[in-house]
Amino acid sequence: MQFIADFHVHSLFSRATSQDMALPQIAESAKRKGLKLLGTGDFTHPQWLSMLQKDLKPTGNGLFIYRDIYFILTTEVNNVYTKDAKLRRIHNIIFAPDFKDVEKINKFLARYGNLASDGRPTLALDSYRMLAAVKELSPESFLVPSHIWTPWFSLFGSHSGFDSIEDCFEDLSKEIVALETGLSSDPKMNWRLSSLDGYALISNSDAHSPSRLGREANVFDCELAFGEIKTVLKTKDRKKFLYTIEFFPEEGKYHYDGHRNCNVSLAPKQSVLNNDICPVCGRRLTIGVLHRVESLADREDGFIPQDAIPYKNLVPLEEIIADALGIGRDTAAVRLKYDNLIKNLGSEFDVLLSAPIEDIKKYSTERIALGVAKMRRGEITVIPGYDGVFGTIKLFTQEGAQDFGVEATKVCEKVAGEQMTLF
Repeated sequence: MQFIADFHVHSLFSRATSQDMALPQIAESAKRKGLKLLGTGDFTHPQWLSMLQKDLKPTGNGLFIYRDIYFILTTEVNNVYTKDAKLRRIHNIIFAPDFKDVEKINKFLARYGNLASDGRPTLALDSYRMLAAVKELSPESFLVPSHIWTPWFSLFGSHSGFDSIEDCFEDLSKEIVALETGLSSDPKMNWRLSSLDGYALISNSDAHSPSRLGREANVFDCELAFGEIKTVLKTKDRKKFLYTIEFFPEEGKYHYDGHRNCNVSLAPKQSVLNNDICPVCGRRLTIGVLHRVESLADREDGFIPQDAIPYKNLVPLEEIIADALGIGRDTAAVRLKYDNLIKNLGSEFDVLLSAPIEDIKKYSTERIALGVAKMRRGEITVIPGYDGVFGTIKLFTQEGAQDFGVEATKVCEKVAGEQMTLF
């Protein structure tokens, strides 16, 4: 069966996370989004684990169900340790097939940090050692490095990561089932590294509130079962792993280089000209994802591996509505238009991917329908995110919302590739 999965979310027990990230609200939002399978997130947290054990019903094949939404047991951990005389801070997602295995894994992880302190606990534990222990305790469990390009906390992070998978996971690199690209990169950027060709690239929301579920996701056509999903990822089966749903990566909050406190945002070429130094304060810039990819890439931009999984860039429906109406995303007017579209046309993904434009116009406005059409054609303008500041995606550049077609692509290329911006 075909379904959409978002494997990386957080519970209400994670820091800076909405108290609405409880199972009832998560399941309701997933249904409205069009998601069928979610990661539970945070199975290391004792209170969240207790809730999961109480409310999730096993399907008998490694997944669980709650109000018609399927769940897979996951948690993200923050590994902080020293390797090769350098401090490493790596976020990793652990997938487990049942609660017995979760309890074994949690017992081991508790030796290295306080699991009750945060839904995403910080562990004084080498990623390599953790993977080795997880495989020994639960052979069917697997690990996926999180948002692999984020500057501060990731496998390839410019401030605390590694230059290769092998540097981090050594002889266990073959045990890595997939890599999570993160909001600030898309598959096309990752295809520039030949060393990543053997790994499936997955995309997830890393949601901290129900409304952010599914902002990135994965589309499968296979059995809803733990073992089947693991095999599809491990083998990069293009017949069963159909495509990923992506942010426009410029919207991610670490796409460009910059300094948030100095209101400085720089494209990589501009950073190089400044020796990666902030032109305002004179300190080293936070090197963003685009720059880091450029530094490790061994292929030109635009290269497509033979077995690459396709992807589609989308703008969340609430953002399209807000842009069309000229108001903030989290407002009553946006919610009203959103609810009416979902009520009449199905899920959010139905609206974004397949609903006829005339039907979208019928149940919202001509301007909103035009916004969806522009998004489908990739006609956007963008101010890239930097140093923790989300980027801005605009579908309308002037009053009246004239259809600017090819011009928008040119604007996008200019802003995302060459321009230096000092806000």
